[in-house]
Amino acid sequence: QLIKLIMKKFIYLFLLSVSFQYNADAQPASTDKNKVMDFFQNQQFEEAVNYLTPAATIDSQNIQLLGYLGYAHYMDDNTKMAADYFRKIIAINPDNISALQYLAILTKNDKPDQALQYTRRLIYLQPDKAAHLRSMGELFKRKDKQDSAFVYYNQAYILQPKDFKNGVGLADILIDNKKFIRADSIIESVLEQDSVNIPFLKLRVRSAYIAGDYQNVRIPGERLIRLQETSLSALTQVVVAYFNLKLYTDCIRVCEYLIAQGYAVENIFYFEAKALARIKQFDKSNELLKTCINLSISKEAEMYYYNLGINYEALRQYKKAIAQYDTANYLFKNPIMNFNSGRIYEINLKNMQQAQKYYTKYLALAKPVEADEKKAYQYLKERWGKKKPVAHKK
Repeated sequence: QLIKLIMKKFIYLFLLSVSFQYNADAQPASTDKNKVMDFFQNQQFEEAVNYLTPAATIDSQNIQLLGYLGYAHYMDDNTKMAADYFRKIIAINPDNISALQYLAILTKNDKPDQALQYTRRLIYLQPDKAAHLRSMGELFKRKDKQDSAFVYYNQAYILQPKDFKNGVGLADILIDNKKFIRADSIIESVLEQDSVNIPFLKLRVRSAYIAGDYQNVRIPGERLIRLQETSLSALTQVVVAYFNLKLYTDCIRVCEYLIAQGYAVENIFYFEAKALARIKQFDKSNELLKTCINLSISKEAEMYYYNLGINYEALRQYKKAIAQYDTANYLFKNPIMNFNSGRIYEINLKNMQQAQKYYTKYLALAKPVEADEKKAYQYLKERWGKKKPVAHKK
């Protein structure tokens, strides 16, 4: 990651030094290019903005100054200001490649239609640039326009088949379209040269899994595990493939690997529970199924059940209110729900036996913190804590 960051910085600096040139003499004497580069190299982007802004205000048509400011804001995570400066460049020179590239990047998530327009312009200006075609393919894929995405990914791959990003993009869209033969040929051609290429191993797993060819999930899946890869999507497909192949111990092993890597998610526990049941380890299976139940229910659900109980109390539908509190207590083990049920049985339903049952549970588990609850707890302890169970009335 550090190497990538360093390379990214130097690539940006290179682009800045060559791409925003409009007129070498246009830079005002009040700005020192070397000083600007020092700011960038030291990642002092806010200082660069403060230094450049006055000059750009005076010379608002200077593309190099606008480019510096756009870059400084971009690296300072002020994407709105960055886009504003790059748009100013486009207004002066609609064919400025670097400004178009930045705008395509800055708009691809929030304004994909604008990103399409900028990328189209880039393709018009540089029709043989595979990166632009690949970017257009990505944009169409995000818009779920599979046919258009395929056209551009395919063109990018034809132009530069050895660029693995083009191969990844094309193979991915081919798998989406269930064109497994060509997708696999692209994937295998790379894996023959580089058997530990993680992006293509993931694609091989996905292709075989979607095609229902579970046997061919095994080899790339095991390679990913040996490489300590932790892609939840790919390895979940390996888990399901092993289960469908009735290789239950392998299924359990991959589940345990994912859990050890921090992926303690419902789906993984579920398949491990199913595999354990198939080898008759029912107690372990049940424990994992209980974990699945806990994971599948949002913590916020406790508040929803609690408020349902309050509403039913207001409507004097006391049994329904108690049912909501009981559900909340069963799922989330909050003793205050037992207090609420006991209160209803005592005050509203006049059923002292049931009230004592709930109060006893509350007193055994409650650890009150708030002053009001401490007061109620002490009251219940004095009144109910030493009482003998109420005899059932015949």
